Amino acid sequence: MTEPDHQCITLRDGRTLAYAEYGDPKGEPVIYCHGTPSSRAEAELTIRHTLTADTGLRVIIPDRPGMGLSDFQPDRRIVDWPGDVLDLLNALKLEKSAVLGSSGGAPFALACGALIADRVTVIGVIGGVAEGSTVIGRLARVVPPVMCGLIRLQLLALRSASVRKSIANAFPEPDRSLFQNEKIREGFIGCLEECCRRGTRGAAQEIGMLSEPWGFDPRRVTVPVFLWQGARDGTVSADGARYLASALPNCHAKFYPDDAHLSVLMNHHQEIFSALRLPSGARCQDLIA
Repeated sequence: MTEPDHQCITLRDGRTLAYAEYGDPKGEPVIYCHGTPSSRAEAELTIRHTLTADTGLRVIIPDRPGMGLSDFQPDRRIVDWPGDVLDLLNALKLEKSAVLGSSGGAPFALACGALIADRVTVIGVIGGVAEGSTVIGRLARVVPPVMCGLIRLQLLALRSASVRKSIANAFPEPDRSLFQNEKIREGFIGCLEECCRRGTRGAAQEIGMLSEPWGFDPRRVTVPVFLWQGARDGTVSADGARYLASALPNCHAKFYPDDAHLSVLMNHHQEIFSALRLPSGARCQDLIA
């Protein structure tokens, strides 16, 4: 696998944070919080091919701690992430930014709205996980070495060309058809491979974190939030999206009856990118009928 582009900054505590940029270098900034387990390589799958020159956005996608080329952070919590984002904004001399969270990145995006709201213009959530415990999450939290081993086994299995080709069968339509495309399939696998470039403990740690309380109340996120969810999503439950939509006080949620997980951004990127350019002070309801 070819390593995706990256740059690095040094955080206040001395850790290295790696990130990549896409789009217009002078455009309106968006901090993209990738899924779990994933990495900045996710932008090669979902952003590079959908972000057109006239979109006017500068998408910045950092590797979260322990993933990709970002240093591991012991005892990490979801509420620690806004501090890293704040360091990144300051290093890039950005006063404010939109924040977009996909799948497992949603809690991290919303945490920015709760803890560094003065630096966030608008939040987008695509197929975002809701707060709650899962069996796999409890396993990762209680016995991290077991989860690390399971991820390593998955990576070994993915060395097989037949296994890689069969991934599409694990997804509902329309994602299944998308994964029939070799570039999309390989890009999806590349997200995990890059995530675990330096080992699996960062991925295992975050899977466990997502089964714990987030450490903040979504009802305190007053930053405007757009939420997009595919009704056919077999990865993240639409029930969780409905809960988030009801809990977030300034949220506009849109459910697509014919979309699943990956297809939401692929099929509706123009709407999503337009929403991330939300004018200061506007409410979601003012912008989408």
